[in-house]
Amino acid sequence: MKFPYRFITVEGCIGAGKTSFAKMLAERNNGKLILERFEENDFLPKFYKNPERYAFPLELSFLADRFRQFKENVLNPDLFSDYMISDYIFPKSLIFSRKTLQDDEYQLYKNLFQIIDSNLPRPDIVLYLHLPPEQLKSNIVKRARDYEQEISLEYLENIQKSYFDYFREQTSLKVVVADTRMLDFVAVQEHFDWLEQLLTLDWKPGINIAPPWHAK
Repeated sequence: MKFPYRFITVEGCIGAGKTSFAKMLAERNNGKLILERFEENDFLPKFYKNPERYAFPLELSFLADRFRQFKENVLNPDLFSDYMISDYIFPKSLIFSRKTLQDDEYQLYKNLFQIIDSNLPRPDIVLYLHLPPEQLKSNIVKRARDYEQEISLEYLENIQKSYFDYFREQTSLKVVVADTRMLDFVAVQEHFDWLEQLLTLDWKPGINIAPPWHAK
């Protein structure tokens, strides 16, 4: 399938299935896949057990690793791939830190982020896979990563809100929000095809709400 976008990002809250969809999309469309390396972050299990103590080092470590990954991959396109497909946007660092850091820590972090972020390209489009917090939590429980079981519904709600607060500020970024409550795009090909088809359309800048699956 041909997309009018060279750099595609699949986003969503924790448990939305963004990595699974990004992998499938890249494999089917000869895309260079860029996946967040969260499992390699030693601070993440500590953060879920003690957020106040480990939030700042966690966010700094993610910022450094995401910058390194973007510098290695996004700034050096693969000539043998048709697209770049990532399962996170670089400003994810700012989105999460808004909810995890104290005000003074956040201001310091934001200053560092802005210095780094100014040198990186934006995706041509962001496909946001949207699920309610209860369904996100259910998915998190099912995939059974020990360190994630501490995640609360309140935390998921806050992170989801932070995503949309950020998207509203980015008036030049094309964001497509797809309600995936009724979809199983890993197991049902028709569901995957519908999401993939959204990426062939010429969306306007700002937040775009995809028509619901049942109205297709």
